[in-house]
Amino acid sequence: MPHKVTKDIADYIVPLNINGLDGRMLRMPAPPKKNAELLFIYGHHSSIERWWGMMQVLNRYGAVTMPDLPGFGGMDSFYKIGKKPTIDNLADYLAAFIKLRYRRKKVAIAGMSFGFVIVTRMLQRYPELSKKVTLLVSIVGFAHKDDFTFSKPRYYGYLYGCYLLSHQPAAAVFRYTALNTTLLRTFYGRTHNAKHKFAEANSKEAYDQLMDMEVRLWHDNDVRTWAYTCTQFLKFDNCKVKVQLPVWHVSVEADNYFDNRVVEQHMRIAFSDFHDVPIAVKNHAPSVVADAKSAAVLLPPKLRRALSRLQ
Repeated sequence: MPHKVTKDIADYIVPLNINGLDGRMLRMPAPPKKNAELLFIYGHHSSIERWWGMMQVLNRYGAVTMPDLPGFGGMDSFYKIGKKPTIDNLADYLAAFIKLRYRRKKVAIAGMSFGFVIVTRMLQRYPELSKKVTLLVSIVGFAHKDDFTFSKPRYYGYLYGCYLLSHQPAAAVFRYTALNTTLLRTFYGRTHNAKHKFAEANSKEAYDQLMDMEVRLWHDNDVRTWAYTCTQFLKFDNCKVKVQLPVWHVSVEADNYFDNRVVEQHMRIAFSDFHDVPIAVKNHAPSVVADAKSAAVLLPPKLRRALSRLQ
């Protein structure tokens, strides 16, 4: 039987402070007879609440932890302490968190999309931490800028647009104009990258619930951090240092962002071994309001068996 948890996510959220940055952390204790530790790193345009359904699924296999990332989910951004949200700085933050949280423990790590980019860079910069990892999971992660399927005009439009928004005052203007609640509710669902998200909303109630979460995500995520990290992953290369761990990679057959064949080529360069676990879903990720049942698709049977063997 599935492990029973309370329905209120607030029961599992605690304050988090690292290097002067205040955020939050979700911590779910292990179910009976399970001793494994699992760490989930969410991706871009995200928050703890956005992945509540996924946490309920992962909790069946052990204790689950999900920290905020600086600048995301309402956490203070690196700009507060005079740093930029580079992939290297995010990797250093994650390494510090793991050293504090899992000082004498081993842990399985799952990174979602851009979250896996950060996990990879952390393991490249701190190879000694690989010894603590019992299982490494990429959930629609990527390893190189060439993994994207964007056309050149779209790619450079995103790159230069995000470069502009990573500076003040452009970020402030964008936050209080384009991200105005009324404008978001009116126009966001019609934008190129959002259309596929709202296509599955089969009722006004479902649409409104989805829009409520999207508005919250846009407001909780720091604009400059969101934009600067976009410029980072549109230019990055995680294939320069091999991580001495096998990776389990959940790939989406109809991914609207990545070429899975190119992703696999780069993953095989970046890791000592590669296990592809394809799933047949329509989008890069489940709905931002996905419950446990909907989020469970990201853990296909082969991966669930690997998780069940964790100690």
